[in-house]
Parts: sequence; structure tokens; C-alpha cells
Amino acid sequence: MADESDKNCPPTEQDAASEATSSDPKESLSASDPEERLSASDSSPTTGLSLDERFSLVRSVGEECIQESELLALLEKKKEPICYDGFEPSGRMHIAQGVMKAINVNKLTDAGCIMKIWIADWFAQLNNKMGGDLKKIRTVGQYMIEIWKSVGMKLDRVQFLWSSDEINSRAHEYWPLVMEVARNNKLPRILRCCQIMGRSEQDELTAAQIFYPCMQCADIFFLKADICQLGMDQRKVNMLAREFCDDTKRKFKPIILSHHMLSGLQQGQEKMSKSDPSSAIFMEDEEAEVNVKIKKAFCPPNVVEGNPCLEYIQYIIFPWFKKFEVQRAKENGGNKTYTTMKELATDYEAGALHPADVKPSLSKALNQILQPVRDHFKTNAVAKDLLKRVKAYRITR
Repeated sequence: MADESDKNCPPTEQDAASEATSSDPKESLSASDPEERLSASDSSPTTGLSLDERFSLVRSVGEECIQESELLALLEKKKEPICYDGFEPSGRMHIAQGVMKAINVNKLTDAGCIMKIWIADWFAQLNNKMGGDLKKIRTVGQYMIEIWKSVGMKLDRVQFLWSSDEINSRAHEYWPLVMEVARNNKLPRILRCCQIMGRSEQDELTAAQIFYPCMQCADIFFLKADICQLGMDQRKVNMLAREFCDDTKRKFKPIILSHHMLSGLQQGQEKMSKSDPSSAIFMEDEEAEVNVKIKKAFCPPNVVEGNPCLEYIQYIIFPWFKKFEVQRAKENGGNKTYTTMKELATDYEAGALHPADVKPSLSKALNQILQPVRDHFKTNAVAKDLLKRVKAYRITR
């Protein structure tokens, strides 16, 4: 891992245990108040945190949790729950996959969880990413791991697992699970899960892409995951897994902890796109690229809802730095440090904070987070070669 200063590392468990994520930027960043609902206070021998603190830390990762009562019971019973998230290696990594994922993984592992990151190379091939070229897909997967190492993801409780390797080594366990999922679901139910691949039910799908949701559902049980910690866009297949438990009389249901999906930087972009470089900050973007993208980003005055620049501040800058520093001329109000999103949103809506104040300060903070990644890909020969190859690949939908 690249050397990083303390000020450029994601928050510690003590910082983050009191923080949660709210879907309303004007609300406090606490998604729940554990003092109102929890009574257990015995500290975990693994983390030194109380049950209250572990719950608050884990819950803060998700915009939605299904179900909170199950999460509390799991943390009380199990000191090292297994969480999983999966990624198709499909091109350059944007800031949500890189920085947001590092923030969330560090919170989960600080709370005692084991994080299994499923490098879904076979899934990318099924979904025709990189033209279905598995060699290219594996190269992209290796590049992704280098990103997470260099951005500050704590790796002591993280396992990077390649889907093709794991499935081949335990095929006798995996394929019966896939068959069982497929036999217990009608085709229309599987088609409703197409969103997980970035597809819609109206798209002309290959047979491989119809098979994909059955495999992703099986992954959860194959990996023995207690918590599915994926984005809101993966919700349908995670719910499919819970329904599968009901259908097959399985006692255990995986808990769904779905994180917020960052929108694209341009007006009307619901999500970032790897095929549109202007829609997102990418993890190895140079300082000048970041500055230009943020300068051109949609940031309407006095409007908080649907403002991608404020989303970046809420979901990246505040969790990372615990503050947002605005630097501006004295005649424009002078410098100001915000410590809560609610305070910032109030000023922004009132016009006391202008896009011209927000954008340079946001660019500066993002560049500070990304600099160790840039350094790693410039000084590490393996990472440098991986990035060169990934940038040369044509992105396929």
C-alpha cells in the first residue's frame, strides 16, 4: 500500500461509529439512533467496540437496511460476520467504486466484519464486458485491486476472491446452488433482476445474461455471506435471495445493506458511466482533469436535491475528512469550515454558499484523496502497466 499521511486516510472506527448516512442531505448524517433502540453494551473482543457502536458503524454504510432487527441480532451473535460485494471488471474505476467502497469497507472491518470482495470475472464475461475477453477482464480485475490497495482500504480483514477460480475449485458446491435457484424461480422474476447488469427487461438479452441473476443469487450462499453490502442497483437480486430462503425453508436470510448510488456529474445523469468520462471522477484522473470535470459539473444555485457536487461532498468528503473547507475571498464571505451536511445544505439553499465557492474547494479535497493513487500508478511498475493496458481497452456496454 502506498504511504499516506494521517489526514488523507479514511476515518477510524472511533470517528465513524457516530456517523451514519442519510438519504436527505439536510438531515444529520445519522441514519439511526442506537441509544433509542439498543441496550447491549458488552464490547467485542475483536474490535473493542460495544454492540451499540458496532451496529451504528455497520448501519451507517447503508442507505437501506433489510432488516435492522436482523442486523442487530447478527452482530450480537457473531463477532466476525461475513459481508460481500461483487464487481464486474469492466473498465476504469470511478470514485464511487474506489473511494466510497474503501470508506464502507473500512467501517465494516472496523466493526469486526470479514469483507469478501468478489472479483466477478466470469460474470463480466457473461455480460459481454471487454467483448467477453477473459484475459482483458482479468487485467481489469488486477487493476481494481491495485486501486483499493493504494487508496487506503484496510486489507487485514479483506479477501479478494476471483469468481472463476472459486467456482472451479468448488464446482460441486456452486452449480447445485445455481440450479436450485433457477428451479425455484419463474423467468419473469429473473428478468426483473436485469438491472443488476445495467440492463433492462426491454433489452434483447442473451441466454448468458438470463443465467447471470441465478448465479449472483447463488454467490451469496456459496460465499456464506451474512450481509450483502452492494449498491441500491443490486437490490432486486438480493431480495431474490431472501425470497429463495422462504421458498426453500432456509432459516438464515442474508441481510441487505445497500449503499447510496452516486449520480453522474452532468444534469439528468442518474448514475455514473464508464463509457462517458465526463460523468464521473475516475480514480487515476490527473489533478487538472478533476478540476475541469468539477468546474463543468451540474451544480444549480440554491438547489440541494439532485445536485451531484453536493452529493460528492456528502458521501465522499464528509466521511473522509469529517469536514468541508471552503476557501474564498473576504468580500465573498471569507473562509468557512463546515462540519455537518445539514449546515452546508442550509447555507447553500439560502444562497450563503455559491457554486463558485463549492467547486474549487470540492476539487481540492478530491485531489487530496486521489493523490496517493496517482503516485502509486506512476511509481509502481506493475500498477503502471495495468493502467496503460486498461486505458487502451474499448469499453463495451
